[in-house]
Amino acid sequence: MKTTPKSLRLHIALFGRTNVGKSSFLNLIAGQDVAIVSDQAGTTTDVVEKPMELLPIGPVVFLDTAGIDDTTALGEKRIGRTEKVFDRADVILLLHESDRVTEFETSVEHRAEEKKIPVIRIANKVDLFDRNDATAQSWIKVNSTDLDSRDKVLAALKAELLAVCPDEFVSPPPLMGDLVRPGGVAVLVVPIDLQAPKGRLILPQVSTIRDALDNDAATLVCKEREYAHMLSILGQKPDIAICDSQMVLKMVADTPADIPCTTFSILFARLKGDLRKFAMGAAAIDRLQPGDKVLIAESCSHHALEDDIGRVKIPRWLRQYVGMDLEIDVYAGRDFPETLSEYKLAVQCGGCMQNRREVLSRIEKCEAAGVPITNYGLCISQTQGVLKRVLSPFPAALMAYEDALDA
Repeated sequence: MKTTPKSLRLHIALFGRTNVGKSSFLNLIAGQDVAIVSDQAGTTTDVVEKPMELLPIGPVVFLDTAGIDDTTALGEKRIGRTEKVFDRADVILLLHESDRVTEFETSVEHRAEEKKIPVIRIANKVDLFDRNDATAQSWIKVNSTDLDSRDKVLAALKAELLAVCPDEFVSPPPLMGDLVRPGGVAVLVVPIDLQAPKGRLILPQVSTIRDALDNDAATLVCKEREYAHMLSILGQKPDIAICDSQMVLKMVADTPADIPCTTFSILFARLKGDLRKFAMGAAAIDRLQPGDKVLIAESCSHHALEDDIGRVKIPRWLRQYVGMDLEIDVYAGRDFPETLSEYKLAVQCGGCMQNRREVLSRIEKCEAAGVPITNYGLCISQTQGVLKRVLSPFPAALMAYEDALDA
C-alpha cells in the first residue's frame, strides 16, 4: 500500500482557520513531523500531501491546507489553492479551535454541502473546550500536542471515516475486470516510442495488468507491430484487446470483428469519470465551427515532447477531422479555467493522476457552463473514425454517443 498511487487513495482534506492546529493534527495522526508547525500565521503555504496507510480503510492521502482566514500578504493565493482542494477531497476534516465556530467554519460546511463532500468535525485544543450541546458532543475532541492520545484519536477518526467513506471508494467502478472472464486473456497493445518512459510501463498499463490478475485472467502485452502476429498464434480468442489511444486506428484494423476492443484511456474514462457523459461530449466534435475554442485539460505536468499528445497531436487531429482552424487552450496539472462558457468543447486527459472526485468535479463544472466534455481516448477515436468500435464493450455509453450524434 505504500506504493499505491495518490490518484487511487482516499483524499482527506484538512480545513480550518489559521493556527487552529491542522498541521499539528496531521503530525499526530502520522506519528511523525510531516508538516511545519509554528505560532507564526500562514506557515502552511502550498497544500501539504501526506500518503498513509489507514487500516482497515486502506491507502489514503491527507491534504493539509492553508488557513481559510489567512490575511497575510500571500493569503489570497494560499486561499485560492485551498479552494481547489474542494475539487478532489473525498472527505473533509474541519478543525475548530476548541468549541469556536465562526463564519469561516460555516463557509466550509456550506461549500462541502454544495459539493456533496462529507464533513467530520474535530475540536482541537480540547483543554479549552467548553461546549456541551448535543451537536458538539459528536465532534472528535483532541489535543494535538498530546502524543499519548494518538491511538485513541486514530480509533475515533477511523470510525468516522468508515461511516462517511464514499461508496465509490469502497466499491469503485471496474477498470476492465468485468470485460474478461476468469481464465480469459486480454491483449494489451503498448507502443514503445519517444513518450514511453524508459524501463517501465505507464500507470494505465500497469493498472490494467493488475486488474486482470485480480480477476483471475491473464494478459499478453505486445507492441503494435507484433499485435496481428500475436493474435494469430494465440490458442484461444482473447476476451478483449486494449491499446494506447494513439495506436487505435491500427489496432482496430488488425482486430477481427468478433473480438471486443477499446483503449486504456476509455477504460480510465469509466474508472475515473462518467463514460456516458464523455461519450456524449465526443459527439460534439462534429458540431465544431471555425474559430471555436477548445480546452485541453491535462492532469499531469510534464516536459512537453516534440509530438506531445495533448499539445500537438490532439489539436492536429481535431483540426484535420473538422477541416477548419480551431483555437486551442491547454491547461496542465490542477489548473482549470474559472470561466468555461467561452469553450465549445473540453477534452480531459485519461485522469490516471487524478482521483475520481476531481475528474467528476470537472465534468460538473463543464455541465454547469453548458460545455460538452470528453476525454483523450474518446476524442482520438472519434477523430480516427473508430469510436463506435471501441465503445462497443460499453453498450450504455455507445447508446448515449449515438443519441448525442442524432440530437
